[in-house]
Amino acid sequence: MGVRELKTEDKLEYQFFELPGPNLKFQVRANNDAHLAFTQAAGLGAPMYEVFIGGWNNTKSVIRKNGEKPDVAEVETPGILTGAGHKGFWITVQAGSISVGYDGESNSFLHYTDPEPFPVYYYGVCTGWGATGEWHIEESAPSTDPSAPSEPQALVRKAPSWVPTAGGEFPDDAFQGGQDVNGETLYIARARHEDALIPGKFVPSHSVCYVAFGGAEHAKDEYEVLCGGTDATWVPATAGALPPNSFPGGNTEDGETLYIGRASHEGSLTIGKVQASHNVCYIPFDGVEVPKDEFEVLVV
Repeated sequence: MGVRELKTEDKLEYQFFELPGPNLKFQVRANNDAHLAFTQAAGLGAPMYEVFIGGWNNTKSVIRKNGEKPDVAEVETPGILTGAGHKGFWITVQAGSISVGYDGESNSFLHYTDPEPFPVYYYGVCTGWGATGEWHIEESAPSTDPSAPSEPQALVRKAPSWVPTAGGEFPDDAFQGGQDVNGETLYIARARHEDALIPGKFVPSHSVCYVAFGGAEHAKDEYEVLCGGTDATWVPATAGALPPNSFPGGNTEDGETLYIGRASHEGSLTIGKVQASHNVCYIPFDGVEVPKDEFEVLVV
């Protein structure tokens, strides 16, 4: 994996590059106001998301949509940046769900789920409000000439695919699907249980995939993780009816197709299985299988 190294001046002017995937990892050295933008084109303009780390004199971090106030998410982060050294972070932007976390920690400290999501293909970085920045950004391949201006290339859009995994591991481009009650990011996964192939949630801190079956939540240490899918998005189900192009995620023991859904429950956004004949999404939560009649479905 290559690392893009660059400096940004105190001028709030973004430098844009192709987004290498849904997960962006970086280190930045700045006294305050490390800004990132996520856009459909290589430049500012709606629709877009912005993440401001260490704004307001290094006291607060926010997510902003389309350059408009009020900010859609904010959190107090006193002293989050420093000019004395690089601080590491990760940002995941996928299907309208944006999470920001510290390098080495699975839980996000800042999160927003957009009710009107859009795909993003480029990211930009800048600093301002009295701060300059030094950035180390992980990318899928090194730049052939780091000193030359970046010319973003058209992003190859990947269809979602399942990657066999076990023992708590998960790929770098794992598809983020939700958030646990403690703020931890949940990923879309599936596992076999009693002749069924069931979509559910992978919880990194537990190192297992949880699926719902027979009224209970079942933990699986052998599973598949959904990866890629830069154009996939979440669409609300209407009166239990599945939207067009719903992405199949498995099957029941009787051969009925199961789709990937998610629903809000007790402060979480939990991934589960949608069984069309039942008109509900079943989610695994706190040891039980919970039916939800209001839910979203993954669409490609």
